[in-house]
This record gives sequence, structure tokens and C-alpha cells, in this order.
Amino acid sequence: MTTSQERIIPTDLRIEMSRSYLEYAMSVIVGRALPDARDGLKPVHRRILYAMHELGLSADRPFRKCARVVGEVLGKYHPHGDTAVYDALVRMAQDFSMRSPLIAGHGNFGSVDNDPPAAMRYTECRLEALTSDSLLQDIESETVDFIDNFDASQQEPTVLPARIPQLLLNGSSGIAVGMATNIPPHNLAELIDGLVALIENPEITDIQLMQYIPGPDFPTGSQILGTTAIKEAYTTGRGSITMRGVATIETIEQRGRPDRDAIIITELPYQTNKAALIEKIAEMVNEKRLEGIADIRDESDRDGMRIVIELKRDAYPRVVLNNLYKQTPLQANFGANMLALVNGEPQILTLKNFLQVFLDFRVEAITRRTRYELRKAEERDHILQGLLIALGRLDEIINLIRHAPDAPTAKGELMTTYGLSEAQADAILQMQLRRLTALEADKIRQEHEQLQAIITDLQDILARRERILEIIETEVKQLREKHATPRRTVISPLEGEIDERDLIANEKALILLTEQGYIKRMAVNTFEAQSRATRGKAAAKMKEDDNVEHFLTCCDHDSVLFFSERGVVYCLKTYQIPISSRTSRGTPIVQMLPIPKEEKITSIVPVTEFSSDEYLVMLTKGGYIKKTELAAFSNIRANGLIAISLEEGDQLRWVRRARVEDSVIIGSRRGVAIHFRCDHEQLRPLSRATRGVKSMKLKKGDELVGMDILPAAILATLNTETEPEIEEVETEEIENEESTEVPANGSIGPWVLVITMGGYGKRVPVAQFRLQNRAGQGLTATKFKNRKIKDQLATLHIVNSDDETMMVTSRGIIIRQAVNAISVQSRSATGVRVQRLDEDDVITGVAIVPPDTGDAAEAE
Repeated sequence: MTTSQERIIPTDLRIEMSRSYLEYAMSVIVGRALPDARDGLKPVHRRILYAMHELGLSADRPFRKCARVVGEVLGKYHPHGDTAVYDALVRMAQDFSMRSPLIAGHGNFGSVDNDPPAAMRYTECRLEALTSDSLLQDIESETVDFIDNFDASQQEPTVLPARIPQLLLNGSSGIAVGMATNIPPHNLAELIDGLVALIENPEITDIQLMQYIPGPDFPTGSQILGTTAIKEAYTTGRGSITMRGVATIETIEQRGRPDRDAIIITELPYQTNKAALIEKIAEMVNEKRLEGIADIRDESDRDGMRIVIELKRDAYPRVVLNNLYKQTPLQANFGANMLALVNGEPQILTLKNFLQVFLDFRVEAITRRTRYELRKAEERDHILQGLLIALGRLDEIINLIRHAPDAPTAKGELMTTYGLSEAQADAILQMQLRRLTALEADKIRQEHEQLQAIITDLQDILARRERILEIIETEVKQLREKHATPRRTVISPLEGEIDERDLIANEKALILLTEQGYIKRMAVNTFEAQSRATRGKAAAKMKEDDNVEHFLTCCDHDSVLFFSERGVVYCLKTYQIPISSRTSRGTPIVQMLPIPKEEKITSIVPVTEFSSDEYLVMLTKGGYIKKTELAAFSNIRANGLIAISLEEGDQLRWVRRARVEDSVIIGSRRGVAIHFRCDHEQLRPLSRATRGVKSMKLKKGDELVGMDILPAAILATLNTETEPEIEEVETEEIENEESTEVPANGSIGPWVLVITMGGYGKRVPVAQFRLQNRAGQGLTATKFKNRKIKDQLATLHIVNSDDETMMVTSRGIIIRQAVNAISVQSRSATGVRVQRLDEDDVITGVAIVPPDTGDAAEAE
């Protein structure tokens, strides 16, 4: 039951909740969490700086206890907890949090390790010179509005009369209700240059402003990767800026032990906790998620940061560093959200908007200051005019004052008799006798004349906006000259995303694929060079009915193209192929590529770069050949891409990379080879879904066994003077030759490496293979001891003297040997034994290992 004085007012709960929550949200947004776009400060920071100004804690005065400042702020302006006020004060004094600290701290104010500051009873503070010069100057000149404090006992400013864009200088972060802000810090000199550019060209765009303000400048230095995110943040108000710590790779000398490589970290991304970073790295090393790190220690001191990460002897420093960037806070993102209060409302601002809001505020502040100075000058000049009237009639006024019974009467008579105002009459009555001297009278006249000039100038400033802009420009340039510091953060042109291959060393590798579809990757140094005619090492644990079918060398960063017998191409990165031991079987390729069970891979080509001036030359089992631009294969779908159109019963067998100036050499099982150019006359470029043209005329029962490309640079070195014109040469013309002598230029190279299935091989000078027209019968490349299966051609390759060969047999035995160990012989010779084979074993593939590059030849 209610009393007669109580009333129940029916209220819709939804409306009441909505209104109450909206009031609470706006209170948090405006009064606590978001900075003002004009001076860049939240209320708590503004109150701290104003209280310190009121206490006289300028840069040229002694330090005072922080507890004294906190008490002043709590008692007069900020009726909240002392912890919040002290935390805000501490942050404004931290040189790793603020690009240009606003408070000078004395004592422990925390560290980049996230150590807490000492209690406020121990620490001391005062304002920085920049704060007094740029935020608090002219605050007594009615430049900003003042309001009552929480109990109406004091007045506090609603905004500080900032002379620089403080919000962009030191940035800000805060979480309100339903919105948040995160503004990065910038360089003072660059901000002033951008502001001056805006003054001189009001139509300037955000992108044009980036010529003056290229990006954030974090107090901890570090790097910014790329400019795309910066442009996005500056033009839309939102963007994710990638920050990366600064690290170098050095060699550390150790007493009594071998020298070791180490990664030295000297700068961290903004707001990264150094102690937490070291702890995370150590944790990841213990969990085997980071490889190659032997030790980590913090050698930071008062001279700067130094984190030393010692590496293991077999580690690749660049790979370890890339993994640190990828997996630890050594690389982090700053999510820029340029939200600030404009006229009490939260708004997302672009770079130009920030500067324009500040410039408009600065114009208003100078206008108000000028009006204040004009009023003061006019008031003073009004007094001086009264004094000059008194000096002109000095004797009369003295006589009037002397005969007046009291001061009020004298003042009234002065006002009535001489037409003076009350202020002028008071000034005359208060004038000291010493002001009546001739010298003092002259000073009054001079001051009056000076004030007249000042008043005229101030009136001109108020009448012309360009005068106000000139004053703003002059003031900011003075601040730039006095307080600007060099940029700390380097903006790198590289974009921030770390490619997966950056985390893997680009080592030479072997790729081995068996007939039954098992694939594996091994390091080239798994096999050491051996002498000619030795047995070799097992490269795979083979099934009884399985044989090694493809064998090549490449680098871990290469793309590997897999061509199937039906003319479809698939793609994998080398490092995506699982690395295996020398004796393991490998991984079924059907688990890595969407290849139908009945389909076989017939050729593998490694590609470092998909160049537009390079081609893929394809040769089918039926003898059709064509070339297609390599760039046409740069984007291969997961389920493959058609590489060549085949006739029924034909198969794609060999694919090689070539340029227009190169030439191609093709070998057949019976030891015949043909050599012709890859130019557009012999091989016209064709699209992917085409068949090609005839490559070589084969005798009955013969088949193609291999193809290789002779680079144009090598072709040009051959002795072209003795080279006959291109003509058709029948195989029978050469087959009766018995001489194995090599011409004089045969020892120079390059050579055609001819390897038979029975383990015999030789190097034949390329000059012995005449250039012919495509579709000819070719020339004899080798002779066999007998006509058994082992005495057929296994493959042929173009080699140089510093190359090495890796031969693999059908049972998975690999031998690595130098090309120089194989004799140079003529085309009609049978060669020397290059590998000792077991019974019923044959050589099925040969890969060429170049000395310094990752390019590889495919095995047949």
C-alpha cells in the first residue's frame, strides 16, 4: 500500500532501459574513454596537466611528488580512484609509450618489460617543456571555455589550447561502450610539415599529405612493412599496420669454442612486452615449435635494448628469424581505428580530417586570444587616454581634488567636469606624484602610441583569416625547430605478410618418384660423390615390383610441375613434398595430388620463376613436340590444368624449359639423336590445348627415350665456321664409322651425356651433333656392345665440366659422380662403365646437379 505522498508512474521498461543505457554509454564515450580531436586528450589526462600547470610544475621548476599531483587532481577535478589517475600520469611520462612524453618523471616509472612503476609516494614529476609550450600556453587568455568542476568549487578547461596535433603526435587508445579507438603516434616534425601543407593548400588530399606524413612513428622504433595499410588507415580511418622488430644476424666469438651465429634484437614493435617475448620464445623452443635456437638471453642495459638469440651450428639464421617473425610478437599488427570526439560526437577521421579539425580549433583559439588581447589593449589605452587628459589640465585637476571633501566626491566631479569614465577617474586618483614628471608623461604618451599600433594590428588579425593562418604557421615552425626529433620507425616497402617459403631454407633437394607412385624429397648432400664404376647407395626401400621412374634435383622454394601421361599438369611447392630418409619408401603421390589411380606422372619440371620469355617444350611418346609459354602455367588449379591435346593412344612423356634462342636434342632407344632449334620457325608457340608437330622420324621398333635443351649461350660458343649447313642426314651414313677419336675442340664442352641402360656412358661434344630440321632421322649418338635390353639408350643430357650426375637404377640404387669422371668420346664409341649394376638391374634415370644453381634436369 502506498501513502498519499507517493505516486506510481507507469513506465515502459524497454524505453527506460534504452534511455538509461544510452546515457551511461555517452557518459563513458565523452567523459572517459575517447580523446578529443582538438587537443588529443581524455578528461583524466587534461585534468592532470592542468593541475600540474596550476601547481607551477613547469620544466624549469623542481620535481614534486606524484602523490601531491594525484591528490590535487582528485580533490579538485577528478573524483575517481587514485590508481586511475596515477596510471594515466605514469603513461604520460614513459618514453616507450609516448612518442613525445608530456611529463618528465623522476624515479621508477615502469619499463618495456611491463614492470610496474614505484608507488606514487616515491616518484616525482613535472611538466615537459613541450607540454608547456604546445598545450598550456595562452590558457589564461580566454582561448578555451572553462566549466565548473564536480562540486562547482573550481573551474576547469573543457579543452587545452593545443598548438600541435597532439592526438596524432602521441596517439591514443581506449575502449568505450560499443566502440573503441586506437590511434598510432607520429613524428612531430612530419605532423607540422603536413599541417603547413594543409594551410598552404586547403584542397590537398590524404594521399598527398602522405608525402609529408609517410606513416606512424613509434617510440620503440621498429619497422613498418609496406604502405598499403597506412594508406588504408589514412584514407578510411581503419587499417592493420604490420610492425616488425629490428634484428640483425651477427657472429659471436666464444672462447675455446667455435664461433656461432646469433640473432640480435635491438628494437621491438610498439607495446610489445620484452619479458613476455623472451618467455614465449623459450617456451616454443622447449615445445619444439621453433628449431635452430641454442640459447636466449637479455643483455639490455641503460644504453639500449639487446636480446641475444644464439643459434645452433646447423641452423639457417634467416629461416630462424623468419620463424620468429611468423610465430612470435617480434612481428605484430597495430589495428588503427581513428576514432575521436568532434564537437562531443565520436567520428572516424581520415588524416586530413584530423589536421582540419585541429586547424579549425587553432583558428578559433587564436581568434579568441586576439579578442582577449584587443580588449586588454583597449582597456589599457582607455586608462592612458584619461591620464593624458589629466596631464593636459594638471593644475585644474589637482585643485579640484584638493578642495573635494572625499574621494567619491572627487571622482564624481572628475567624471562630470571632464567627461571621464569611472575607470579613468579611478586611475587619475590613484596616480602617484612621480608620474607627474615630464619624463613619466612622455612614457605615457609613448605607451599610448604603441597601444594604438597594437590595437590596429589586432583588429587586422581579426578581420583577415590569412593573418591567423600565418600566425599558426609561425608558431608551429618555432615548435618544430625547438622540439622536433628524428624519425625512429623505418617504413619498409615490403608488405607485411610472411610467405610460407620464407620459413624454409632454400636448399638443394632430390625428388624421387617411383613407378607405383611413391614420392619423397631428400637433401642432395645425402649422397657424396663416388668414383666411376662403383655400385652406389640405396635411395629408397623398393617393393619387389616397383622401380624408380622420375628423379630430379631442384631447390626447396621451387614450384614443381607434374605432367601426367594424359597431358594434365599439377603443381606443388618443393617444400610441400615430405622430406624422407634415404631408405624410406616415400609418400603416395595420390595423397598430395588429385591424380586418378589409373593415371601416371610422366614428367616433372622444377620452376623457380614463371617468366614470360621462357617456354615449356613438350614431347609425346608418339613423337609430337610443341612449345607453350611458361607463364601460361603460373596459376594451376588444385585439380590440374590441361597442358597438351593428345591423339588417342598417345602419351605426354617429356617436358623441358627453354627459350626461343635455345635448341633441343632428342634421343631414341636405339641410340639415335636429332638436334634442331627452338625458334619460331622450327617450333611455333602454341596454346595449352593443342597437339604439336612431328619431332623425329623413327625406324620401326624404335622409340624416344629423352630430350634436353641446349642453352643459346652455349650454342653460340660452338665453332660455327666448320658447321655445315642444316641438312637431312640419314643414320646409315654414320653407322659404319669405327673411329672413337674426338675433335680438337671436344675437350672444351659442353657435351651430350649419353648413358645406356647397361651402365655405360660417355660425353660427346655438342658440336658433333649437327643442327638439322625438325622431323629428320637424326644421327648416331652411341654404339652398343650387344643388343640385349641393357644395351639400349637410357637417356641423354646436356652437361658442363663442373656438373655432377646422379644416376638411379630400377631397384633404387643411386650413384653420384662428377661429370669429369666420364670419358669424352665420339658419337660412334660405346663409352665407359659408369655404374656397376646387379643382375637384372638397369639404369632408369639420370639427374644433373649444377654447381651453384637450383635448376635441375629431369630423369627419364
